[in-house]
Amino acid sequence: MPATETYRSITTRFRGFLPVVVDIETGGFNPEKDALLEIGAVLIRMDSNGLLNPADTHCSHVQPFHGANLDPKALAFNKIVPDHPFRHAISEVDALKQLFTFVQDEVSKQRCSRAILIGHNPAFDLSFLKAAIERCKFKKHPFHSFSTFDTATLAGLAYEETVLSKAVIKSGDVWDNNKAHSAIYDAEQTAKLFCKIVNLWQQNQTKNE
Repeated sequence: MPATETYRSITTRFRGFLPVVVDIETGGFNPEKDALLEIGAVLIRMDSNGLLNPADTHCSHVQPFHGANLDPKALAFNKIVPDHPFRHAISEVDALKQLFTFVQDEVSKQRCSRAILIGHNPAFDLSFLKAAIERCKFKKHPFHSFSTFDTATLAGLAYEETVLSKAVIKSGDVWDNNKAHSAIYDAEQTAKLFCKIVNLWQQNQTKNE
C-alpha cells in the first residue's frame, strides 16, 4: 500500500504523538546542578507523499539559574560564554514558556495528543528539560514525560554510525564543525537525520509491498 494511503497525516504516524527535535547545550552533565544554556527545537511535518521534513525552528539562549554550576570543560566544548552581552539570554522560565508555546501550538494544529522528544542520545536532553521544569514549577508541558526517539540508535541501524557528525555525513549531508555544538545547528542536523531514516524505511516498505 502506498505511503500516501498508509499515512495521511503525522497524527496517525506515531500513535498521536508529534515528533519534535530538541537539543540542549549545558554547563555540564548534571541536570540538577549544571546550567541549561541553550535550547534548540525543530518541528517535523509530513508532506502529501507521507514523507517527513524538518519544518519551523526555535532557539533561545538561557541565563544560568541561580547557583548553577558552569564546568569550564563543558564551556570549552560548546564554546558558550554565558555572560556575553550579545547572547541576549533569557530566564529559564521564559525560555520554557517560549518552547512550550512553540510546541503546543503545533500539537494543537496537528491534532496530536502531545509531543515526543527526538534527540541524539535524548536521555540527556530530556533530563535537563525535566530538571528545568521542576525548578520553574511548571505543572503542565507538551512533552511525553519519558518516551523519546533516539537518532543515535536509528543511525546505528541505518548507517552503522552513532556519532551525530559521522551519521550525518554517512547519510549524504554535510557537517560543519564550526557550527557544531550550538543547540539550533545540532537540532537541525538531528531533524534532517531523523527524517531521512524514517523516510528511507517508509520508501523501502512501499517497494516491498
